[in-house]
Amino acid sequence: MKVDKLSISFEHELGDAVRDAAERAGKPVSSWLAEAAAAKLRSEALEEFLSSWEKEHGSLTADEITKAERELGLDAVDSAA
Repeated sequence: MKVDKLSISFEHELGDAVRDAAERAGKPVSSWLAEAAAAKLRSEALEEFLSSWEKEHGSLTADEITKAERELGLDAVDSAA
């Protein structure tokens, strides 16, 4: 697999938090950051898709959102908090 090396800078506290999170996950910082970046890109793509869909079809209803959360298993996460 081809990799793209990047040099990044963080505020000290954020850098510490990233290193701690990677350690807790048992992953190298670069792997943890790559997964976080991929998740952010997926989130932005979903947001863009939903915005486009709602422009064409109208806003999602509360029932549709509840159904989607249930199908994605997100309702269990919210009720456990």
